[in-house]
Amino acid sequence: MGVESEFEAIDNNQNVLQKHVEFFDRNNDGVIYPWETFQGFRAIGSGIVLSSVAAIFINVGLSGKTRPGKKCPNLLFPIIIENIKMAKHGSDSGVYDEHGRFVNSKFEEIFHKYARTHPDALTSDELNEFLKGNREPKDYGGWIGGLSEWKILYYLAKDKDGLLKKDTIRSVYDGSLFEKMAAEKINKKKHCEK
Repeated sequence: MGVESEFEAIDNNQNVLQKHVEFFDRNNDGVIYPWETFQGFRAIGSGIVLSSVAAIFINVGLSGKTRPGKKCPNLLFPIIIENIKMAKHGSDSGVYDEHGRFVNSKFEEIFHKYARTHPDALTSDELNEFLKGNREPKDYGGWIGGLSEWKILYYLAKDKDGLLKKDTIRSVYDGSLFEKMAAEKINKKKHCEK
């Protein structure tokens, strides 16, 4: 398998991990502040409590990692998109490599190993097995990070049958799911106003 088929690139010198978080940069300045994370979560249909907790948890947890060489923490907890690959946590799926590129073989491995009920979807129990399977010993921060992001994804994006579909998971990796969810929320609101 060659490099071209192993990794997916996107245009404009961004890696896929950068594209994943770009949706939350509401003013497109390359920096994500907690209020932008909050606004992004609200835009995809999250409630006020989840959006608030996510904004605090994500920005406090990732800000320092994306600001290398800075001795003092920035109390505005900015996440620098250009450096997001530095904030990759342990105990993850390996679908993003150390450069923030999408590794298709690792993505496919999720379903090969854990999708028992449906070959192209994960149930809640299968998701739990996947999370347990990714745990690295004594990597408590990574466990919490992985558990949080995947449980939020499941809560927000599972279908009516309680399945987290393969296409949905792929689209969260490149950030396109967030755009789709925001558009659906706007369309639903317009439909309700009629």
